[in-house]
Amino acid sequence: MSKKTFIFARLKYKQRRQFFDMNKEKNTYIIIYASVMVILTALILASVSEYLRPSQLRNKAIDKKRQILASLNIASTGKNAEKLYSQMITDTYTIDEQGNKIEGDAFETDLAVELEKKEGKRYPVFEASVDNQKKYVLSMRGAGLWGPIWGFISLDNDKNTVFGASFGHESETPGLGAEIEKPFFAHEFRGKKIFNDKLQFTSIAIVKPGKTVAGKDYVDGISGGTITSKGVDAMLYSNLEFYVPYLIKTDSDVQE
Repeated sequence: MSKKTFIFARLKYKQRRQFFDMNKEKNTYIIIYASVMVILTALILASVSEYLRPSQLRNKAIDKKRQILASLNIASTGKNAEKLYSQMITDTYTIDEQGNKIEGDAFETDLAVELEKKEGKRYPVFEASVDNQKKYVLSMRGAGLWGPIWGFISLDNDKNTVFGASFGHESETPGLGAEIEKPFFAHEFRGKKIFNDKLQFTSIAIVKPGKTVAGKDYVDGISGGTITSKGVDAMLYSNLEFYVPYLIKTDSDVQE
């Protein structure tokens, strides 16, 4: 080793020693130490997040399949949801505002994104076969008291009579608005119609328990969850209204 290299190495060594010998009570040490720990923690968390991401996405997809199956009155678990979904869902596609099939992945369509669009919105449709009877599953998204709410509603082959429904939420109040995700609420929708006898779109109203509404089918809202119930009511109307051009067409009239 040359004398110059040796001197340089000694200087680097002294600098490292000065750092580690630094008075640990000084602000400089505290700032450097805290910065290093923050960077290391961030790197570790980023690595863990990236490692878990595939599992998180798969679990999210399984949960969505379970909700779609629930709207068809089919109970499922995390273990059998994918198999049941592939057995029951016979076709998927998206539709435009004219009710025509358009290019797009129905399962991957994010209604939160679509609802933000001023034009060119796409809505997903899932066709299913239950006891050899054709069903249509429609997707919905809206706003509750504290955050997003969503749901799926399945219609019989007449594209009018509700076969089943399921609802979910992000942060509604436990015991109150959060009750929309319970089966007892979803079961109220069975047999209700979204068009009246004159085939005019009416949606399904959510009313206070004990109240009624004329001219359309309705279900009781959640006691103590008035704002969430109103959110479901608005979600049903606005989302189902988008599907109307599609629903009033026969399958052969739906262009692709």
